[in-house]
Amino acid sequence: MGCYDCCMRCLGGVPYCSLVATLLCFSGIALFCGCGHQALTESERLIETYFARNMQDYITLAYIIQYFQYFIYGLASFFFLYCIVLLAEGFYTTSAARQTFGEFRSTMCGRCLSSSFIVMTYVLAVLWLLVFAFSALPVYFFYNMDATCHTIDVLTETPASINQLCVDARQYGLLPWNAVPGKACGMTLSNVCKTREYQMTYDLYIAAFAGAGITLLALLTYTVSTTYNFAVLQYLGRKGMGARC
Repeated sequence: MGCYDCCMRCLGGVPYCSLVATLLCFSGIALFCGCGHQALTESERLIETYFARNMQDYITLAYIIQYFQYFIYGLASFFFLYCIVLLAEGFYTTSAARQTFGEFRSTMCGRCLSSSFIVMTYVLAVLWLLVFAFSALPVYFFYNMDATCHTIDVLTETPASINQLCVDARQYGLLPWNAVPGKACGMTLSNVCKTREYQMTYDLYIAAFAGAGITLLALLTYTVSTTYNFAVLQYLGRKGMGARC
């Protein structure tokens, strides 16, 4: 067999759907975990500096942020390993595996393994949909804060109206209702929005939200890929045809 035929055989057996999903998953998880971790750290600093004077007012929030950061560490490790396993399963069910290791056989173990991946990936996609929705909450908070700051900048000539424009962190459940001051109003709020910490935190949450969306797309692609592979194992395995997804 010539070099060209060998290359075409290898390229023909690449599970492109699984490969694309793996690249999407890696990039999405990297964005979500990296940006989310740093955004949580910056959020704690903003709350501590501008919305709470007493440490006891935000100590619960600090613990929650710390637990979420630990969760991010485990999440990144889990998805890295799981994506590698799904990619390996995609390669295993291609015709390249059949041509390399001999006549293709659809065993009961192989069908059970593929069906297990379908169920696990589907459950992960549903759970990640909740994570995707949850990651939109801080973006919503900072969007409202940015819109309020823009309104303040427009109404700079009427100080009385400006002082009535506030962002109350207590309304979003970030601080207890007895926290002091718990909110930022008027020019104080406008100055907060102009700080580097605020702009960076806002951008990080947007990037984390985008990463969650990319990861959700990757999981949906994995679901389609594993379902197709299982269908090939189930119905076409006896004819010696490998999956190409």
